[in-house]
Amino acid sequence: MTVPRPPEPIPGARLLFSLDPSVSYLNHGAFGAVPIGVQRAQQRLRDEMEANPLRFFTQGLVERIAHTRRHLATFLGADPGGTALVGNATTGVAVVLQSLGLRAGDEVLTTDHGYGAVAFAVERECARTGATHRCLAVPLDAGDEEIVEIVRAGLRPGRTRLLIVDQLTSPTAKLFPTAAIVGVARERGVPVLVDAAHAPGMLPVNVASIGADFWVGNLHKWAYAPRGTAALVVSEPWRERIQPLVVSWEQQGGFPARVEWQATLDYTGWLAAPAGLFTLRSLGVDRVRAHNAALAAYGQRVVGDALGVAPADLPDPGGPTVAMRLVPLPAGVATTIDAAHELRARIAERLGAEVSVAGWHGRGWLRLCGQVYNTPEEYDRLAIRLPTLLAQA
Repeated sequence: MTVPRPPEPIPGARLLFSLDPSVSYLNHGAFGAVPIGVQRAQQRLRDEMEANPLRFFTQGLVERIAHTRRHLATFLGADPGGTALVGNATTGVAVVLQSLGLRAGDEVLTTDHGYGAVAFAVERECARTGATHRCLAVPLDAGDEEIVEIVRAGLRPGRTRLLIVDQLTSPTAKLFPTAAIVGVARERGVPVLVDAAHAPGMLPVNVASIGADFWVGNLHKWAYAPRGTAALVVSEPWRERIQPLVVSWEQQGGFPARVEWQATLDYTGWLAAPAGLFTLRSLGVDRVRAHNAALAAYGQRVVGDALGVAPADLPDPGGPTVAMRLVPLPAGVATTIDAAHELRARIAERLGAEVSVAGWHGRGWLRLCGQVYNTPEEYDRLAIRLPTLLAQA
């Protein structure tokens, strides 16, 4: 079986990170990895903060956050006036949910590719308000037109108060046609929240062209920002309705300041986020994206080959631009959350490789990522040793 050639490494890229060289870190999509230069930029900001906390927090910090917000929003193709920095995508989802004013008889519509913590947030808000949560089943191999038709058929105008869809899904690495979905929902008067946790940095993103009512994406995954950096973009008609999860001193300042300002939060990660974009641009944005997607595809093929999975049975739900790939595990392996977590931990401990393992629709799936610090040999080593570990299990 012919395995595609891996991409040429980007010279010096691996040295930009402080990852343990004894570990194959093949799960960048989980928590990202912060380049050393960005770590140092944040540490300088922390040093500034600790040198005089009162001055740091009270003299110009709101304006510094706004300046950073404008920089990040421009990178995302979003309106800075409609963009608020938040801790992560799940926080942005929670902000939107509690601002909707859901009532009994309303429903929130999601798909079965959604992130687990987002589903928990929807369930909690529905339990609090009396609304209901309904989930649409979307086949893993569904094409764009089929996905749009599934969503179209699932919408209930007058009852569906919010549709949540992923731009790129976490458990299945599937790319959704978000702009087309937003168009269908708008025809029926249903607001859309796009969970784009994995999009910034990995995919070319222009939030304005998607046209969603709400869009939220992490910059601490594929855009090299410090952890805890995400952007919530809100369309103009909704901005005055958006309320923070915790009220603080910028409440009278309106959106986005009222969402961003949370008193003694450590804002240094946000302020250092432009250094992450500088790193990405220095390496070459398109070059990094192409490298990572090709390396993930290589990893998928070599590991799939080792597990006896035919190339035709390797899913490609995201397409050639996505730097996350799935490998189906043998039947009966890691089909539940607990079993998936246990297998992930065992792979880390015994094989020295960090991967993502998830159970989805009664099947265990291994998710591999590609990043500039990874090498083809890391996937090769996993491919050689994983079948024996699974056989022992």
